[in-house]
Amino acid sequence: GAYTRTRSYFDNSELASSGLPNDDELKVLEPLRGKIPDEVFDKPFELPRTEGNGVIREQQRKAYRLLTEAGWKVENDRMLDAAGKPVKLEFLLVQAEFERVLLPYKRNLADLGIELEIRRVDVSQYINRLRSRDYDMIVSGFGQSNSPGNEQREYWHSASADNPGSRNFIGLKDPAVDSLVEGLIGADSRKELITYTRALDRVLLWGHYVVPNWHIKTWRVAYWNHLAHPEVTPRQDIGLMTWWRKPDVKTPVADPVEAKKAEEAGAAVPADSVEAER
Repeated sequence: GAYTRTRSYFDNSELASSGLPNDDELKVLEPLRGKIPDEVFDKPFELPRTEGNGVIREQQRKAYRLLTEAGWKVENDRMLDAAGKPVKLEFLLVQAEFERVLLPYKRNLADLGIELEIRRVDVSQYINRLRSRDYDMIVSGFGQSNSPGNEQREYWHSASADNPGSRNFIGLKDPAVDSLVEGLIGADSRKELITYTRALDRVLLWGHYVVPNWHIKTWRVAYWNHLAHPEVTPRQDIGLMTWWRKPDVKTPVADPVEAKKAEEAGAAVPADSVEAER
């Protein structure tokens, strides 16, 4: 329960879309009707849910139905696309620890006749292939702030799709998305910024460009009780620079056991001596 399934490109913030578009969002989205998925207007975006027990037959049946509706078929236990070619995907990976996450994904795709090859490479090769967009799938993220702006061009805009230095890893080229990005950047109020960001979020989600993973909503912090911090803290930041040392609390030692031994021996142990030795 430490992590939460990601359901938005701007999750865990007021910028994330949810439910159906409100009136302000519809004013932004209506001019794009016919250029963006119809589901944006009449269906809340939801991710498939399972019991978490590894049994996903119902989801696999739905996936198989969607593939056959697209003209794909299974022959000799292999999924063939509409052109009759076997479907094979390469997952480019640099993080060894992520292999355990991908192995069940590989198994689930194999049940549909789709081959997934997990290719782990060194950092330099990974960077080169990333820049040249030489991959089928990767694992990555799109860091966001509470006030998105120009960086959205680097993520989604057509102008950055072929730029090796951009973070448009999807290679996205969509005039409708471009217009939403420009509207977001040009927003002249907080309300308008939120409206455009939520509208963009909806269009990206219904484009099914990514398989959402997870995020953590908390900060994992260990600290001494001689430190204090304001009662009101930033919503999206730990606010470390606002902490202070309590004047009426003795400076703790790094290792209480060593401190007690030193006290019994009649010696003084500086607060940072044990930590320095480590």
